[in-house]
Amino acid sequence: MAAAEKGKKKRAPLSSFTILLIILVVLAIVTVIMSACGVEGVQGATLSQVLTAPVFGFQDAIGVCLFVMILGGFLGIITETGALDAGIAALVHKLKGNELVLIPILMAIFSIGGTTYGMCEETVPFYLLLAATMVAAGFDSLTGAAVVLLGAGCGVLGSTVNPFAVGVAVDALNGIGVSVNQGIIIALGVIIWLVSLAIAIVFVMRYAKKVKADKGSTFLSLQEQEESEKEYGQMEEDAENPAFSAVLSGKQKAVLVLFALTFVVMIVGFVPWQNFGIDVFMAGGSVDDPASAWSAVLTGVPLGMWYFNEATAWFLLMAIVIGIFARFAGKDIVKTFLGGCAEMVSVALVIALARSVAVIMGETQLDTFILTNAANALSGVPAFIFAPATFLFYFVLSFAI
Repeated sequence: MAAAEKGKKKRAPLSSFTILLIILVVLAIVTVIMSACGVEGVQGATLSQVLTAPVFGFQDAIGVCLFVMILGGFLGIITETGALDAGIAALVHKLKGNELVLIPILMAIFSIGGTTYGMCEETVPFYLLLAATMVAAGFDSLTGAAVVLLGAGCGVLGSTVNPFAVGVAVDALNGIGVSVNQGIIIALGVIIWLVSLAIAIVFVMRYAKKVKADKGSTFLSLQEQEESEKEYGQMEEDAENPAFSAVLSGKQKAVLVLFALTFVVMIVGFVPWQNFGIDVFMAGGSVDDPASAWSAVLTGVPLGMWYFNEATAWFLLMAIVIGIFARFAGKDIVKTFLGGCAEMVSVALVIALARSVAVIMGETQLDTFILTNAANALSGVPAFIFAPATFLFYFVLSFAI
């Protein structure tokens, strides 16, 4: 019996690429079946559409993909200086016994970004940083991911002035002559934001506390635990070592200041300040000529109007600046930067492949069919049924999108 069990091969979990390819093929088959059955509005996917969907997905998501790879290069430079590892270890060393306090503070910060300007894709760089921090604090990398995802997610869920959610909705309603009370929207957003954030914080803290007390309580697979230990184990050992010196060198402190400045400027660049009546970053320019603003000197776009192209250029610049400040040779900067980019290629390809699902839905008009029929099905129902039903529908649809 034991020999038989030993001889059995453990089935490896499906990779992200495999799962996305399965979804892509299944959706293509669904469109073919629907088209064959005479469903109006849906065109059956062709073999060429399936094969080229990942290519067009990458083309469609090139801004995000390039941002992720350049970010990897930036983090590679930072890691090579040793300042980030030392800074995280020093922080956790100082918080010894009170590491849990990091969770509510960080989740609250991320949620503020979510509720004000829809912070979502911009959180990508923080996953790596928080994974390292939480492992060093004695938790696991999943705790770091939960802090970012649920923190920003609860903020977006309870959007108050988020221009990509509330702003678009208000403009759409005004366009059809429906007046909107902004006070009610903000008040309702604050309630949803704070209640959901409180629940999320309690959930993450309970999980983190359980993992810290017993590493076996983690939701990570054995393989994921081994990879996490290989990646972040040294930082945890440094933080737990009583002999560890929490004193950072002057150069390390300066690198960490530049590191923090990079992210602060990125966040400031993404926040749509003009929507809040703040025009300080537009001084010297105008809506018709934003490139003349003083804050547009580096990217050609003023702070508050940035998107992924501008953020990518900013991270590229700061990677070079920090590399020079750390006195790396030119060839070392290039080698380290490219090594960091290489580590992010798989992430960029996952993003591109995920976008291919939306591409195939658009080319076959499956997305239009779903949205149109859902709208027709929900039309005329009472508001107290329409609201939760719509939410549940989009919740399910978001997995495919």
